[in-house]
Amino acid sequence: MTDMAGGPSLAEAARGVLLCGDADGKARLAREVAARWRAGGLALGATAAMPDRPSRPARPELRLPRDMPRRSFKGMRGRIALLHSLAHIELNAIDLAFDLAGRFAGEDMPHAFFDDWVSVGDDEARHFAMLQQRLAAHGAAYGDLPAHDGLWQAAEETRHDLMARLAVVPMVLEARGLDVTPAMIQRLDAAGDRESAAVLETIYTEEKTHVEAGTRWFAFLCARQGEEAEAAFHRLVKKHFRGALKPPFNKPARDAAGLPPGFYEPLAAAAS
Repeated sequence: MTDMAGGPSLAEAARGVLLCGDADGKARLAREVAARWRAGGLALGATAAMPDRPSRPARPELRLPRDMPRRSFKGMRGRIALLHSLAHIELNAIDLAFDLAGRFAGEDMPHAFFDDWVSVGDDEARHFAMLQQRLAAHGAAYGDLPAHDGLWQAAEETRHDLMARLAVVPMVLEARGLDVTPAMIQRLDAAGDRESAAVLETIYTEEKTHVEAGTRWFAFLCARQGEEAEAAFHRLVKKHFRGALKPPFNKPARDAAGLPPGFYEPLAAAAS
């Protein structure tokens, strides 16, 4: 692994993203860090202590999943609730991407691995900003509604294991987004909100590349360790993911992301 010459480290910059407690500021900083990385302004190889939890704004109120109200697409309030929940997911996704890049910066991984996860974090920051714009168009903003406090659990559970992190975050959580987003797009279109539907179309297209990156680097690590990828995925998901893999699965999108049914269908069958 070759260090980039000079300057602050990627790990330190990633830590700064996680410690930023302002939602819009976090998204802006994530994009700035990604630009600095692409320009060669951040060193690779140095490590930095990553926080146990990312900093969060005073609002929204964070609740346990069981305490969250049921989502509705009915009327303006329902669309605001949907956009707000998606913005919250994207904010967490910024932290997940930069935590992965920073926490595992000392791992013996190719430079392209870090290129991928910084790029993912940049995408997630742009997605958050796009959703904020749609909330503003509806007279709302991120923080106006309560939000799910269980999304960081995957990072906590896999903080010491890069293979487990790849299995659980891009290959389970982001792959789930591929399953559910097309129906959201259709419902927003049916409600006459083409602008918000177009934002979700962008997110859906780009999330396929995130799942693909996770699957590709998971396979890389399995090959290096001499472990069969599907078997390793099953082992790690059973150990580190709390909950079932829920069908129906969007097989065409998962196939496009390089995630074949042999990875996820046996786990869904075991959980049913």
